[in-house]
Amino acid sequence: MIIFLYGPDTYRSQQKLNDIVVHYKEIHRSGLNLRYFDFEEDTFEDLKNALRISSMFREKKLLVLKNAFSNQDFKKRFLDLGKDFVKSDNIVLFYKKGEVSKKDPLFVFLNKEGKSQEFKLLQGKRLENWIEREIKKYGTEINYGAKRLLLDYVGNDLWRLSNEIKKLVSYKSQSKDTKIFKEDVKDLVRARIETDIFKTIDAIAKRNKKKALALLHKHSEKGDSPLYLLSMINFQFRNLLMIKEKSQKVRYPQVGKLSKELKLHPFVVRKGLRLSENFSFEELKKIYQKLFETDLKIKTGQIEPEMGLDLLITEI
Repeated sequence: MIIFLYGPDTYRSQQKLNDIVVHYKEIHRSGLNLRYFDFEEDTFEDLKNALRISSMFREKKLLVLKNAFSNQDFKKRFLDLGKDFVKSDNIVLFYKKGEVSKKDPLFVFLNKEGKSQEFKLLQGKRLENWIEREIKKYGTEINYGAKRLLLDYVGNDLWRLSNEIKKLVSYKSQSKDTKIFKEDVKDLVRARIETDIFKTIDAIAKRNKKKALALLHKHSEKGDSPLYLLSMINFQFRNLLMIKEKSQKVRYPQVGKLSKELKLHPFVVRKGLRLSENFSFEELKKIYQKLFETDLKIKTGQIEPEMGLDLLITEI
């Protein structure tokens, strides 16, 4: 028997792999016939030898194969004997992280002859439902506003979402009201794109619109909300505007002093001073006004959020 797990959602594919292994161990308690192979180091001969060895407990073998697609010799030799593996009572499980070419001969064979399951990145309602189910496992709930903010902050990275949910649940378990609210997310979850937005602002400052657009598209592809991206850009330019206004009044701006006056972290001020050198005060005011106009157009339905972001970058 052949099982094939693959796809970009490595959190759910790893969970499925774990479930299969746990189920196997419940039936075959010796555990002696569970083997893992990594074909960055192992060879096809290693797999053949493992299958040749007879089980003293008459158990089915479970052989978990990783990095098989990158080993050309393994692929060729496996495909030559592929039908034998399909007919075998033993379980050969291929685990592939990330994307895979659907024209790859090994993919074609596994998808046709094996029990295959693709794990795509969750989006929209399916992602919201996953969050609700995950939180219910801990005996608590999350309200709609908190759920939306959590998605804005983290996107569809289930590995990080899982960790943030554990953190939120642990925090709420210490209070009388175990339900998770928007303020809890604000207090405990740090937006993963906050520091990355500096890279986008830096690209804009260097008049590299192509790079700035590419960075924003990368976040959008990962599921980050366009409105949240816009709010972060707005936040950073507002900081730049304040830093520029204060710093141009003195000959040698001091990070510590500006940090206290503007109530901003020294790191933000230091980065802001460097970036603000690429703009005049008037330019920053015009950009800030443009941000306001874009936000208004999106919220009043005059333009789609993604298009609004793209136009903003091209017009700055």
